[in-house]
Amino acid sequence: MDNRTITVFGGTGFLGSEIVRRLASSGARVRIAARHPDALDLGELRPEPERVKVDIRDASAIAAAMTGAWGAVNAVSLYVEHGDLDFGTIHVDGARTVARCARQAGVTRLVHVSGIGADPASASRFVRARAYGERAVRGTFTTATILRPSTMFGPDDALLSSLERVTRLPVVPLFGSGDTRLQPAYVRDVAAAAAAVIERPDTQDRVFELGGATVHTYRELVRIVSAHLGRRRWLLPLPFPIWKLIASASGVVLRNPPLTVDQVILMQRDNVVSPDAPGFETLGIEPDGLASRLDTCLPTQSERRR
Repeated sequence: MDNRTITVFGGTGFLGSEIVRRLASSGARVRIAARHPDALDLGELRPEPERVKVDIRDASAIAAAMTGAWGAVNAVSLYVEHGDLDFGTIHVDGARTVARCARQAGVTRLVHVSGIGADPASASRFVRARAYGERAVRGTFTTATILRPSTMFGPDDALLSSLERVTRLPVVPLFGSGDTRLQPAYVRDVAAAAAAVIERPDTQDRVFELGGATVHTYRELVRIVSAHLGRRRWLLPLPFPIWKLIASASGVVLRNPPLTVDQVILMQRDNVVSPDAPGFETLGIEPDGLASRLDTCLPTQSERRR
């Protein structure tokens, strides 16, 4: 990266931290912009990234974090609304502010992380916000590159962790019939894609959909994780209207419910790449499949004792 400064917003998050590591290892000067920038332990990674405190809702802090930057990556995300944090504020207003500040600061390359299925007509408020966010970014920073990863997995992730927890039950409830298709992408592959598009000028003003090597149904994922952990479980199909009732009730009773109605809506639609969309292959990256990474991403009980 020729010592160019790249600001990574959300650089302490699940994906953002991997993007930081990838860029730093390639020689870039990385600036971590996050609400808690010191929360990420990078060990002996060199060069040591700069750390700045930034709230995605604070335009002045965003502008300061862009000072002297050649490139920027917006990896800030919100999956569950709570308190004064909502999808529109983070994924639309925040994304627009990052794009505007990048343009005003003379940033050359901007990468915006969205998600597969971003659609302004979706029943999911999360998905709609993703789509409006993309529109806001491209309308403000016209050469921005959009990355749409599928559901991501990796060590200490949300996907495998939730599957591990649910397979503790003797009977595992499935979302609907369990036939929703997912194409989980390894988080380090997505980070590699972010670094690749920053380096390549031919990726400007393009949208890349990033899915893993293998497509699985939700039912298959439950079985794969159960087998990996040595658990034999009965699977129980549960209609989506019942899931929505459960999510609605838990949202009323619990401050931080384990499941929201919006998340149930997401599970009603396949999360796979479009057949004609450019993706990992276009960037020269061969993605991993979930099953091939289970040993490193989800240790078994015996492995944890070692």
